Amino acid sequence: MLTRRRMLALTAGVVAGVAVPPGLSARAASDPNAGPWPVLRLGLLQFGTGAWEIAAMTALGLDAAHGVTLAPQRFATNDAGRIAFQAGAVDAILSDLLWAARVKAEGRDLVYLPFSSAEGAVMVRSDSPLKTVADLAGKRLGVAGGALDKSWLMLKAHAQAQAGLDLQSASRPVFAAPPLLAAELERGNLDAALLYWTFCARLAPKGFRRLIGVEDLVRGFGVPREPTLVGYVFDGAFARAHPATVAAFARASRATKAVLSGDDPARTEAAWAAARREMQAPDEATFTALRAGFIAGVPRLSLAEDEAAAAQLYAVLARLGGERLVGPAASLPPGLYFAPEGVSR
Repeated sequence: MLTRRRMLALTAGVVAGVAVPPGLSARAASDPNAGPWPVLRLGLLQFGTGAWEIAAMTALGLDAAHGVTLAPQRFATNDAGRIAFQAGAVDAILSDLLWAARVKAEGRDLVYLPFSSAEGAVMVRSDSPLKTVADLAGKRLGVAGGALDKSWLMLKAHAQAQAGLDLQSASRPVFAAPPLLAAELERGNLDAALLYWTFCARLAPKGFRRLIGVEDLVRGFGVPREPTLVGYVFDGAFARAHPATVAAFARASRATKAVLSGDDPARTEAAWAAARREMQAPDEATFTALRAGFIAGVPRLSLAEDEAAAAQLYAVLARLGGERLVGPAASLPPGLYFAPEGVSR
């Protein structure tokens, strides 16, 4: 049984070894009461897209400008961050909407703030003869995320509806971690691979193209505008105790994305220079592809519009994956989205 004590023990070593990012005092990193505002202990995946945004935010001083004191804590995997969050070792993490909805439906007090609508795609070589999903019949198809991954479920439903094709039996699916699948695709050991967007972006400069994107699958299910399926997940007690801090962080996040998107050309390059140190981009082409992918995923909908689109897509996923995918809630749990005064809905 994974008790609170056990979760704290599992995360203690990771948290204790976290380096203090530039611009953040050692006191702020260790003392929740430091500074003029409550410190937000934010769990981030090492080199993940959240780390890109926070690096740009702190480099530009947008955290302090909006009244936020951050204490970022890095984790090697998403699971480590989730364990830390559930153990109370951090106040917020970056995670996916389905996980947040499931955990809330199971009784955990939390709220969700949209971060990105960037999603993955089925990738093939640029010179591949594969043109449509129907062409995946008989092919070696890598699938990231496992048999219950939301993108895989949507791809199977799309293939069935559009081509009468049961991908599970008609193709030769291989389930594995994204880095392994990307490497196998490069080696020619796979004909195609369904991957997360950052891996798609890294493959594009190497001579690979999209066969179909997850955003195309979403539209195919009658959801005209893609919701943000990745967001900041805040502990509910923290959000209720410090709503102004969460709202200030939301404003700082939006301001950072605006600069990264080029709304403030004078600061955009400085912001990306800071973010690039977290991106593991070995060359300019990879950096450019990752940058474009991040910008494409910047939320364009209001919170109310995003929540409505997410509810539509959630209903589709609940039908496709059932309780094994979404847990006990057949619809988005009420109160999932955080929308205090000052955060536009």
